[in-house]
Amino acid sequence: MNKTELIGEIAENAGITKAKAKLVLDTLLKRITESLKKHESVQIMGFGTFKIKPRKARNARNPKTGQPMKIPACDVPTLSFGKFLKNELKGSQSVEKKTRSVAPVGKKQKTATK
Repeated sequence: MNKTELIGEIAENAGITKAKAKLVLDTLLKRITESLKKHESVQIMGFGTFKIKPRKARNARNPKTGQPMKIPACDVPTLSFGKFLKNELKGSQSVEKKTRSVAPVGKKQKTATK
């Protein structure tokens, strides 16, 4: 799903115009960005917490040339997923895993009995 599709979903579900939905989404993203610039965390209950974490300076190698290079310290945005979202994703993965693991086992058993 891209931003345009998300705006369409918001507009449809909220019963508002796409222009208003775009304004809502843009305002949300702008406010999250502004908070992160100030090193403030943004917590959306059940979804997750946006934070800024410092990353230390480190040495690395240029993959193209193999030359050593220094990567300066910087601040990196992170998202820690909330419990509700994690549980929702676990539920969908367990169903997917069950259907995947059942099919190959059945095929192996049929070929082994021949």
